[in-house]
Amino acid sequence: MAHTSTVAADERLEMNSRPPRPGRGIGPAGVGFSSLWLRLAGLCTGTTAALDAILAIVAWVATGPAAAGSVAFAAVVVIAFFAISLLVGHFVGRRNPAGAIGMFAVVYLIKIVGFAAVLIWMGTPNWINPPWFGAAGIVTVVVWQAVELWGFSRVRLQIFNDPEEPGPGASPAPGATPRGGSHG
Repeated sequence: MAHTSTVAADERLEMNSRPPRPGRGIGPAGVGFSSLWLRLAGLCTGTTAALDAILAIVAWVATGPAAAGSVAFAAVVVIAFFAISLLVGHFVGRRNPAGAIGMFAVVYLIKIVGFAAVLIWMGTPNWINPPWFGAAGIVTVVVWQAVELWGFSRVRLQIFNDPEEPGPGASPAPGATPRGGSHG
């Protein structure tokens, strides 16, 4: 026996939403919006920044202030690179959820070219400690991706609309057979 949902379509939570908190505005269908993308950006930024702060302290103690600065610089570059995508998801996803993936691809290309141009133009500062910079960059990318994956795994996004089921006593749709097929 299949389980059918009795919740009306206008009562379902929409993709980028969660129940309202006190003091927040109410969106369509009485749902207060709190963006999935901004929540993920905050979660990923907070987690990676905390880890990088610890790594910077370790670098300072082990090697000196240049190593700590290298860790901080790598963290800022990586966090900015990934946070831009989540901000694009927030702004584009609200207006056109289906277009968000295409926009991610465009923004990714722009970020690669833009960050490469800035880093090449800037050159390598004399104070950068390459091993600490590289290690911090790799650790920040891996942790950001792990936290983002964990965050997305906790979200239920409805991709397809639930099929409308006829109410009690309603006749089947035109052309439908008793087994759910259609006349050819």
